[in-house]
Amino acid sequence: MNLQTRTDHTGHRANEANHKHRVQFLIAGDESALPELEAMLTTLPLCATGRVFVEVGSESDIGSLHVPPRMTVTWLPRSHRSGAPGSGRSCAPGEAASRAVRAWAGEMLCENPREIHVWLGGHYRGVAEAHDYLTSELGVAEDVIQTPPVYRLGLAR
Repeated sequence: MNLQTRTDHTGHRANEANHKHRVQFLIAGDESALPELEAMLTTLPLCATGRVFVEVGSESDIGSLHVPPRMTVTWLPRSHRSGAPGSGRSCAPGEAASRAVRAWAGEMLCENPREIHVWLGGHYRGVAEAHDYLTSELGVAEDVIQTPPVYRLGLAR
């Protein structure tokens, strides 16, 4: 029997095109916002793609989160991170999550930053720094970024 190998991958390319147009989700917070973060994750569609960053005090605070299969969760224990480079400080609340958001977004949102939905929660410092970077540096529209209402980020001041 003569078997031919199909090499055109027509169907695969069509699938890739669909994946490229999916909305990416970027979700980040610290342990103070964990209940809200977990609630937000339950609202995601099963086909959601993207990244979840959770900042915690130490490795003993790492837990498990239920996320869609195409989402990646990264736990960020502050006890293993330093503060600002060269400062000798410990990592402050919100600092690790903000750095992770900025690093991921700087690499992943270079083409069309409007095809993303962002949820930021936790310490004000981290939320504000990440929000400012996304909107000012990358041009992400404020209407796709959700932050705690009490912080009044993105509102006319």
